[in-house]
Amino acid sequence: MSDIAAELSSPAKGARRRLSRAEAEHEKTDHRRRWFLSAPALIIVTLLSLVPLGVVLAFSLLEKDTYGGVVWHFSGAAWLEVIAQRDIFDGTLSLADAHLSIFWRSIKLSLITTTLTLMVGVPIAYFIATRPRRIRNLWLFLITIPFWTSLLIRTIAIMEIIRKDGIINATLMKIGIIHEPVQILFTDFAIGMGMTYVYLPLMVLPVYASVERLDFNLLEACYDLYATRWTAFRRVVLPMIKPGVIAGAILVFVPSLGDYVTPRILGGGGNLMIGNLIELQFGQGRNWPLGAALSLTLMLMIIGILFYYVAVTGKEETSHE
Repeated sequence: MSDIAAELSSPAKGARRRLSRAEAEHEKTDHRRRWFLSAPALIIVTLLSLVPLGVVLAFSLLEKDTYGGVVWHFSGAAWLEVIAQRDIFDGTLSLADAHLSIFWRSIKLSLITTTLTLMVGVPIAYFIATRPRRIRNLWLFLITIPFWTSLLIRTIAIMEIIRKDGIINATLMKIGIIHEPVQILFTDFAIGMGMTYVYLPLMVLPVYASVERLDFNLLEACYDLYATRWTAFRRVVLPMIKPGVIAGAILVFVPSLGDYVTPRILGGGGNLMIGNLIELQFGQGRNWPLGAALSLTLMLMIIGILFYYVAVTGKEETSHE
């Protein structure tokens, strides 16, 4: 009986083996097809991202030429110049105070911009999400209108508002609050104000996406338990929209950290940020290796921020599971 059973089962085993081989061959073919279809995108990413990044990395490890460009001799001096400077007389090293102050100003203004956009953007997003569904798209349309115009034009518009004979000073003088124009333009305040206006939609949109998914029955339950509006927002709303808040903060902080146009126009060239310092090294400074090292330093800072965001969101998802 066992021999008969073995003979009967052997065709079934052979069929299963043939089926598994066919599935494996199909999986290999599908894998090759996916790689073939993604090859154009991979080539474009390589040529437009990795190759320029490799060039910048190579420049940061070379010596500077006298009138710009690089000399193809290996040197790590550019990376040292990011945080240190050498005395032209005795060659001693000291901290590069100018670079460090620019880095600190960039981080400070980016944090201020992120905070201001958060303070303004969260109420706007909450307001839009609580409107009737038929008019939400209209409000979102109005939020995205600034993106239709050039960043340069928007920045110049802010400059026209805050200059000495602009709208703000003219209004304050007309109602008698001030008697002479206040210097707002070409200050850190002007840069922060301009970046807040420019990047506000980047905060509103992700926060709105989180608020829209909020279960407002939980707020009704909070009010039934005699919670105040602030307590309900702090204990219920804020934890539930936290992913949108973090995403909005990243979307605002990262581009504002490397902003060039807004600090250049509203800062007047005297309140430099990292992007302006990099441009200065490739232009008037004629120190391409230092400019490349500063660019990579900025990129490493941004990568660190993005890794922190991934870690935080990963912990949030794990805790929810």
